[in-house]
Amino acid sequence: MCPFGPRGEVWFRVSVLDVHDVTVRFGGIVALDGLSFSIEEGHICGLIGPNGAGKTTMFNVVSRIYQPTGGSVMFRGHELLTVPPHAIARLGIARTFQNLALFPTMTLLENVMVGAHSQGKVGFAQAISRVGVANDNRRTRDFAGDLLEQLGLGTLAFHPAAGLPFGTLKRLEIARALAARPNFLLLDEPASGLTHGEVEELGHTIQQIRDQFELTVLLVEHHMSMVMSISDRVVAMEFGRKIAEGSPEHVQNDPLVIEAYLGTTS
Repeated sequence: MCPFGPRGEVWFRVSVLDVHDVTVRFGGIVALDGLSFSIEEGHICGLIGPNGAGKTTMFNVVSRIYQPTGGSVMFRGHELLTVPPHAIARLGIARTFQNLALFPTMTLLENVMVGAHSQGKVGFAQAISRVGVANDNRRTRDFAGDLLEQLGLGTLAFHPAAGLPFGTLKRLEIARALAARPNFLLLDEPASGLTHGEVEELGHTIQQIRDQFELTVLLVEHHMSMVMSISDRVVAMEFGRKIAEGSPEHVQNDPLVIEAYLGTTS
């Protein structure tokens, strides 16, 4: 069935990620307990919950760091759990990390170029003979420079990452993830450690890159105001289980979500 009507109106959205009954156990600890949700094409989906709810565990399942005990994760109609971790980037999946994983002595430009390695066009034989390597490096450098400009970091392109403000480094990590040319981006607490003003600015940035790069975004974040203001859909978790799912307005008024965060429904 075609998703568009005769005047171009959208009849339905295509599901990008379908998480079905995913369970993760570490010994006797159940980190995820039958979790199910889906994300539609072009949406920003916020994944929220108190500390220990299992949000980062879910991220690690999608990025293939963890193999779940049970369940299924379908990415664009294909089982993701059969894909080896090194092949994730070529599927169009990229992620950032809660704790920055940058190279401090390298420049911002070099850090972003590292993120583009999975999309390089030079094969093994060419790399050995050096045929085409210069052109490929030039294209990568130009693309990395463009990303830095778009994220407001162009003037710092040749500055080492070490010693820069935390908010700047957060933007750098997003730029490096975008260098892999993903269509599905996982952001793991990108606002952690930022000031109120930086959080608000980051929210606008996430929406802008979603639109500009035609991304679908899965966002784990503790800053509820940002999640609720930029997400199309929100999934709330507690103790590895989903307790609510829906629009930001629906989820933030759900009694179970209020109880999970405040300890009371009154």
